[in-house]
Amino acid sequence: MNLVKLKKSNKIAFKNIVKTLPIIFSMLFLVSIITNVVPKSFYQKLFKGNLFLDALIGDLLGSFLMGNPITGYIIGNELLKSGISLVAVTTFLVAWVTVGIFQSPAEALFLGKRFALFRNISAFFMAIVVAIITVLIVNSI
Repeated sequence: MNLVKLKKSNKIAFKNIVKTLPIIFSMLFLVSIITNVVPKSFYQKLFKGNLFLDALIGDLLGSFLMGNPITGYIIGNELLKSGISLVAVTTFLVAWVTVGIFQSPAEALFLGKRFALFRNISAFFMAIVVAIITVLIVNSI
């Protein structure tokens, strides 16, 4: 093991952790504000308890409110605490990190319009499939 490389990689890892802390704390702060301002009845009205409709709503929300996985997990946890189904939250999280409505123009510029469109449409529908399969597996364990 090369000690110089190990020290260098530890230094880089530490810097990255320090960089992400403000993002994590700000997301916790925003989620706390939203949790206290938005009543739980709002989530109950938005998500009706229908497996496929809740998955579609979670998919739409995740597609438009995209972000990185760390912040998505924080939001997903709060949604679960609010009584939202695991399918809806899982679909939200998968779409949150895979579907990018707002970044598609940049993706189309670099990778081509056809590829960007196909990738986003397939990721949108696969988010529902992945979430339902994941919840079925988790519930069977």
